[in-house]
Amino acid sequence: MQKNAMANQIPQNPVSGQGESRLISNGDANVSSEHLRVDLHSHTLCSDGHLTVAELIDRATNYQIDQLAITDHDTVAAIPLAKAHIQENALPLRLITGIEVSTSWQGFEIHIVGLNFDEQHPAITEIVLKQQQTREDRARRIGDKLAKAGFINVYDEAKKLAGEGSITRAHFAKVLLNQGHVSAMQKAFDKYLGKGQRAYVKPGWVEIAQAVAAIRAAGGISVIAHPMKYGLSTKWLRRLILDFKAVDGQAIEVASPQMNPQQQQMLFGFCHEYELLASVGSDFHYPTRWSDLGRNLAVPEGTNVVWQQWT
Repeated sequence: MQKNAMANQIPQNPVSGQGESRLISNGDANVSSEHLRVDLHSHTLCSDGHLTVAELIDRATNYQIDQLAITDHDTVAAIPLAKAHIQENALPLRLITGIEVSTSWQGFEIHIVGLNFDEQHPAITEIVLKQQQTREDRARRIGDKLAKAGFINVYDEAKKLAGEGSITRAHFAKVLLNQGHVSAMQKAFDKYLGKGQRAYVKPGWVEIAQAVAAIRAAGGISVIAHPMKYGLSTKWLRRLILDFKAVDGQAIEVASPQMNPQQQQMLFGFCHEYELLASVGSDFHYPTRWSDLGRNLAVPEGTNVVWQQWT
């Protein structure tokens, strides 16, 4: 009930404050550059989002998003559901096939978003199966560590929350919150689930090269997701971009609701310097006062953007 209420709570101006910025056109003669709205990073209940696929699609439609990518963690389960909902309801929304692949790089967990690929390609199927097994193995070990810390049945409850979707640390955090062990989900990461904490389990994710290769084999574009969230210095961020480009990575996420103008400007500069495409995405999981679909995703006119590649 609460989820439906969130999904239907539409503000009068969902992109308030962004009216003066201009998004680059994707070349569609029916959509002007001033009015095209693109969000290429969002999540559903198929991973750690709070909305069903239908609720997310309906929210994007109500927000007049022109192109939406569903990029659930290490799964493409939402894609056929989204296609069916759009078709059955004749919605004016272009769905971009997406995925967010967790990868390992220099001791960091780096997320690579794949866009506009064939979700049924064997390379995607293979990497999804591998990542899902890694997630399950990690989840069980996290559950064991939490049990040793005195928290009983957290794994079982986290699995129930995940349902048939990808199990993530966010599900464990939600259980700890629901059981009253922490006062906020972030506290669960700070005290138990975060790197270096007592229930942290080092993941065995694929390397960036493997993720990029699978996405490319399926005809898609690879993007470094939310590059400002990894706590990297500018020097290390440059190293990441160089290594990503060396394995044929193609784009950087340059705009999200959480980025400030200085961060966005730096990332635009990296796209130009390293000849990479620019992508944008809210990393939407559920609506908050700081983040929502389509918010703060404008890019300067003249930017080489990923959606120009699939017109």
